[in-house]
Amino acid sequence: MNPVRQSIAAMGTDLGPAVLAQCRALFDAEQSALLAQRPMAAADVVYGPHERHRLDIYRPQGDGLAPVLVFVHGGGFLKGDKGGVDAWPNANVGRMAAQAGFLGVVINYRLAPDHVWPAGAEDVAAVAAWIKDHAAQHGGDPDRIVLMGTSAGSVHVAGYLKLAGAGDIRAAILLSGLYGYTPLDARDMLYYGDPALYPDRMPMEAVAATPLPLMLACAEFDPPRFQAEFLGLMHDRFARHGAMPRAFIHSGHNHYSMSMHLGTADRRLSDEICAFVRETTQS
Repeated sequence: MNPVRQSIAAMGTDLGPAVLAQCRALFDAEQSALLAQRPMAAADVVYGPHERHRLDIYRPQGDGLAPVLVFVHGGGFLKGDKGGVDAWPNANVGRMAAQAGFLGVVINYRLAPDHVWPAGAEDVAAVAAWIKDHAAQHGGDPDRIVLMGTSAGSVHVAGYLKLAGAGDIRAAILLSGLYGYTPLDARDMLYYGDPALYPDRMPMEAVAATPLPLMLACAEFDPPRFQAEFLGLMHDRFARHGAMPRAFIHSGHNHYSMSMHLGTADRRLSDEICAFVRETTQS
């Protein structure tokens, strides 16, 4: 068995700081090399009034305006960071995007419990509006924006669909998100509030109904709740649209490693993501 796959399988489906640290160690060498190869084009660009309203930009080589891939990090609504010059987690997705010929944008957003629903969706909308106005200055095409999130970041991308509909984007990529097909847990309530409010606040209807192209992904070792959410949305999309969305079940990966490994030699998911972005942003 591949040693990385073996290590991830041994971690099981648990979440927590220890598992997160183990995953980071697995990819640190490759991601540190990518960090050195793909420098950031612009750091801590302001897109709104809050101190967390910051984004980093990773520019591809070549002339002309490139499609824009925006990445929204996870962290259970309570934590997380876009990374940057010295910290590669999450920033690796921006570097992967630039390597593929896209303008990579990696964002921070306001966190619970100080900032509750719909703060995350509002921040994603603010980023989309900023890109619409400013992407061309950085080599990005403001008419070819794709949003991508992982975990809580997927929830905020889905929340954007609830808040803005199709808005100014071409497509959305959702990695291991929670959309409303399973009950709330205590951590979710720090963002959503009282469980009685959840039916009106969850983004399930928006992601099930949107006419935008969707790509969904789940990891082999995702916690069972995330796997149930993936299957729930797949089934709902099929029932409503007569076809499943583009989807990927990533063997040999867990909830953290699915985004952490992007940009490494394991290109199975990154190839799917990049092909989806190219297909949905054709002029």
